[in-house]
Amino acid sequence: MRITTSESPTEIRWILHGCLVGPWIGELRTNWRRRILSRQGRTCVVDLNDVTFIDKRGERLLRSMSKAGAQFIASGLYIKHLLEGLK
Repeated sequence: MRITTSESPTEIRWILHGCLVGPWIGELRTNWRRRILSRQGRTCVVDLNDVTFIDKRGERLLRSMSKAGAQFIASGLYIKHLLEGLK
């Protein structure tokens, strides 16, 4: 798993690559919490286009991120289906 972040005046973006499992869930959670504190009205976007698998703990984290206002980008059927189930 690789997590890349970028910030602009209007957006904070997390770009994830690989599998969101195990210790990577904690890494994303920590990164999310740290950056969300400096949100200042910016849109939070999580790009899941290069994610190949998300375990149940990862799903719970994405659900909580969604409730906090995160928007998700996904092109694969698996991830799109998973995101639909988070609603």
